[in-house]
Amino acid sequence: MIKILQSLSKTVHLSLALTIILFLGFHFGASDFAFDRGFYSWLFRYLHVLTGIMWIGLLWYFNFVQIPSMPNIPDEHKPAVSKVIAPKALFWFRWAALGTIITGLIVAYLQGYVHQAMILGIGSEDPKNTAIGIGMWLGIIMAYNVWFVIWPNQKKALGIVEASPEDKASSAKTAMIFSRINTLLSIPMLLTMVAAQNLPW
Repeated sequence: MIKILQSLSKTVHLSLALTIILFLGFHFGASDFAFDRGFYSWLFRYLHVLTGIMWIGLLWYFNFVQIPSMPNIPDEHKPAVSKVIAPKALFWFRWAALGTIITGLIVAYLQGYVHQAMILGIGSEDPKNTAIGIGMWLGIIMAYNVWFVIWPNQKKALGIVEASPEDKASSAKTAMIFSRINTLLSIPMLLTMVAAQNLPW
């Protein structure tokens, strides 16, 4: 067991195996199980939560851990973060953002509320559509920031693409500001998602 846990790949494969076993137990043990719309709605909701945890977890890692810690790291050690850790974290960060948006839209489509949510529930007389719609739009704005503002600027700041020292500094500041904007939006976004599912209306 220790050998498995010392390898991330083996740990993730074991986690997936346990997940599949639980899946088989929960679903094939049910007498009315079918690969129907309800099943795919559940599956994509699970993937939505999974990718969302990765995305927001990394967003909070950047803002609560990495950015505040950088001034305290000796200059000779900073390349370990900027050249090794940050690019890897940004890889998972941006693809988790995209995965969260895509799976969320699929869930909304399968559940039949994608249109009403995207127009913020106007005319639906169902506050759940308004709540989930606000959350969806906040998530879309955040994902846009990741792909079209934070990532292009981080590529310059981290030296992944050529940039002057002045441009690197400016890009790092821009990426940080938009990362903070996403942090600001993340807490109300999560509230709307939970409210739409759990609050009695």
